[in-house]
Order: sequence, then C-alpha cells, then structure tokens
Amino acid sequence: MTTGGIGHARWQAVIRRVDRPDVVALSLVLAGLATWGWLASPFWLAAVIALQLIVGGIGTVVILGPVRPVFGFARYATPAVAAIAVTLLGRTLGGTTLFAAAPIAALGLLAVTWSELRLPDGRTPRLVVELTSVGICFAMAAGIGAVFVRSSWPPTVILLVIALAVPALRSSELRGRYGIEAVGQSVLHLLAVAQLGVALAVLHLPGVVGAAILALGFHAWAGAAEALDAGASGRAVLAEFGALALLGLAVAILLHAA
Repeated sequence: MTTGGIGHARWQAVIRRVDRPDVVALSLVLAGLATWGWLASPFWLAAVIALQLIVGGIGTVVILGPVRPVFGFARYATPAVAAIAVTLLGRTLGGTTLFAAAPIAALGLLAVTWSELRLPDGRTPRLVVELTSVGICFAMAAGIGAVFVRSSWPPTVILLVIALAVPALRSSELRGRYGIEAVGQSVLHLLAVAQLGVALAVLHLPGVVGAAILALGFHAWAGAAEALDAGASGRAVLAEFGALALLGLAVAILLHAA
C-alpha cells in the first residue's frame, strides 16, 4: 500500500471513531467564521454574525432533531449565539494570541453543541449547560464592550440585553419553566441584568472586569430564582444572593477607585 493509501485509511479510521461528525463539522464552520470576524472590518463583522445565525441555526436544528418542548426551545439557538459571543470576544485579542484562540474557540463551540445534544439523554449535567449560559454572558458583555467602546452606555446596554435574550430564556427552561412562564422569567432576568449593566457602565471598570461581574450577576439571579422554585424562604435567598451581589458591587467600586 502506498503512503497516500495508508494516510487515507488512517483518516477513514479516525472518521469512523467520531460519534457525531456533523457536530464537529458545525463547530469548525462556526469557529472559522468567528476567526474571520476577529480580523474583519465592521461591515464584514456584521456579515459574519448573519452567517453564524443562519448556519448555526439550521445546523443545530439538523443535529438536535425535532423539537421536544420538555427540553426547551432556546437550545436550538444557543450554539449560534455562543458563536457570536466568541466572535465578539475575539476582537479583544490581538497578535499571536489569535492563533492560540482559534482552536480553543472550536473546542468551546463543540462543547456547547455537544452538551445540548447529550442533555436529553442524561449524559450532560444540567449545571454544564447553565455554566454555558454564564460563559456566553461573559463573552458577549466583554465583546460588546470592546466593539462599542466609544459608545455611550444606553445603546450598549440595550444591545447586550437583546444579545442575552437566548441565554436568559435557556436559563428559565433549565429551571423547568416553558412557554409564557419561561418568557416572563427571562424578561425579569434581563431587567436585572440591564440594571446591573447600567451600574457597571457608569463605573467604567477596566478591561473585562465589568463583564465578569455581569456574568456573576446573571448566574446569581438564576440561582436565586431556582432556590425560590425549590421552596427556599425569601429571606434566606435574599441573604445568600444579596451578599453575593454586594460582594460584586464592592469589588467594582474598589476597582473603580483604583
């Protein structure tokens, strides 16, 4: 057998060992578009985001299959939104860091799609999907803050709230809320994030500190809502998650003073 034949046979063996090559292919395409968006002009950045919405949306529907309401609807949009978050976050990087970030982006997008695919079978812990939403929140906040760094805070916060609509809805669905109830809880979630975003925008925190605190607030609100659903007293929830919010606010004020 020739060298080319041996190489082809090894490649076919690798393909056969991949459980879902379509998931890998979608992740690579979305990561490739994200890498293009890191270096593109604003016009082509908008084109990249549009392509990610189209490719990610259609690809996820093909991979996840028919809708099962018990597992939610936002899961079909999560990979596309994650790809957009990675695209915007990558624009905060520069130089040789971009070369190292490209494979990390592909692995991260693969993990997002894979976790949503395996969740109905019980092979993905719900906490993993919840943390995925928190990660999307951080990346989206940091990326929007970098792309629209010269903008005043109202349009930036409004854009962030719109971008986090899918993670907020996914968070509601993971708590067992569907339909109108899930939409209502996600709206309250987004209002809390908007209030926190306005406060952080006024403080003008350095780097990605504000994005980290916003992601912490996103996670804290979801945790508080879940605790209340589980029957915890309002006083206990206020004490626990209120202390967490005060800690984040104290850190923000100290960093702003520094």
